[in-house]
Amino acid sequence: MQAHGALDARHRPETCHANDLKRPRGARPTERFQTALRSYRVLRDLTPEQIQNFMDSYLIYSLDWADEGKMVATLGKDYENVVGQKLADYYCVLNHLCALGELEKMYIPPAMDLDQNLTVNQILYERQICEELQLPANNARVLELGCGRGRVAAHISSLTSARITGLNIDADQIASAQAFNTQQCLHNTFVRADFNSLPLPFESASFDAFYQIQAFSLAKDHDALCRELFRLLKPGARLSLLDWVSLEAYNPDNAHHTQLMTRIKPLIGAVGTPTPASLAASLEKAGFVMLDSSNVSINGLQAPLIERADGFFRNLKRFVLGGVKFGLLPGHFRQLFERLTKDCDAFVEADRQGLCTTSWRWLAVKPDTMGKEMDGEEGKEGWGWGCWWFLGLGLVLVMVSG
Repeated sequence: MQAHGALDARHRPETCHANDLKRPRGARPTERFQTALRSYRVLRDLTPEQIQNFMDSYLIYSLDWADEGKMVATLGKDYENVVGQKLADYYCVLNHLCALGELEKMYIPPAMDLDQNLTVNQILYERQICEELQLPANNARVLELGCGRGRVAAHISSLTSARITGLNIDADQIASAQAFNTQQCLHNTFVRADFNSLPLPFESASFDAFYQIQAFSLAKDHDALCRELFRLLKPGARLSLLDWVSLEAYNPDNAHHTQLMTRIKPLIGAVGTPTPASLAASLEKAGFVMLDSSNVSINGLQAPLIERADGFFRNLKRFVLGGVKFGLLPGHFRQLFERLTKDCDAFVEADRQGLCTTSWRWLAVKPDTMGKEMDGEEGKEGWGWGCWWFLGLGLVLVMVSG
C-alpha cells in the first residue's frame, strides 16, 4: 500500500505545478464576502416551515442504518424516503450556515499542514485527490457523489481539466453548483438524485475516476453502492473516498464512548457509522483492488482544525446573538446558530482519544484486466505460469502424436 504523501510527481496533473502546491490560495475576500452575503439573505428569508423542517431533520442522526428496526419504529416502513427528505431539509439550510465561514465546502479536511488555515487544508487535500486518481491527460470524466455546492468539483476541474459530474439530493445546492460552474466558465454538470436509489442515471463504464468527501455515511447499503460504482467506472479507473469512521479504540459497551458518538453524529451529519474495514470489504466484494486505507491527517488528528472551525462559529454566534438581542437580525438566527455550534467539544474529545475520525481515506482501482492492477510481479516478468502450462501441454501432445 502506498503511504500518504508518497505519490510520484509523474502522476501530478500538468496544471498542478509544484510551485502552486507551495502557495495554495483560497477564495478571494471579495468572493467570500459575496458568497456569505447571498447565504445571509437566504437564511434571513427562511419561512417558519423551512426552519422547523431543518430542526426536525436532526432526528435521523439519532438513528443508524445498522438498526433497521429502530429506523422503522421511528420513521415508518418508508424510512428510506423519509431519510432522503430530511437530508434535503437539513442541507438546504446547513449549506448556507456553513457558507458564512470557512466551511462552504461543508467538510473539515484532513490536517495536511497545521501552519495553514482550514480552507488551505481543504485545497491541499483536493490536490492530493488529483494526484492519486491519475486521470487521463485529456477529456477525463469524473463522478462525485454528495457534490454539495460544487466548489470541490470546480477546484478539481480547474487543476486537471477533467469534467466532473456531481450528484446531490438537495435542489438548492445543485442550483448553487450550476451557477458557480457557469460563473467560472467550467464544463461540469450537476444532477439532483439520491444515491440510495440505484441504479444511478449513468451508463456503464462511463467515468475515468470517482471521488467523494464525507458522504458515504448517508448511504444505506455500501455493498450495493460499491457495486454500482464498479459498474460506472471504466477498467483501470481509480476511486478515492474520504469519510467518517469509528476506530478500534471505540468501545460500544463504554457509556461515555457511546454518549460522545450520539453527540457527534448530528454535528457532522452522519447516519451510518462505518469502520475502515467495513468499507474496504464493500469495495473488495464489488471487485475493486485496494491500494490504500489510512488516516491521512498528520498524526491521525483533525482536532486542531476542528477547534479552529468551532472557534470561528462560536465567535460568529456571539455576534449573531447580539444582533438578535438588539433587533438587528431575525430572531430565528438564535435557534439556527445554537444548533449549529452544539457539541463540537465532543468531536474534539473523540478525535483526540482516537475513537473516530472524518479523515479516513480509501484508495482503490477497478482492475484493467485480470491481475493487471495488482502490485505483484507476475505480469512484469513476462509469461505467467499459465503460459508455461499450455506450452508444456502442447509439447506433450506433440510427443504423443509423434
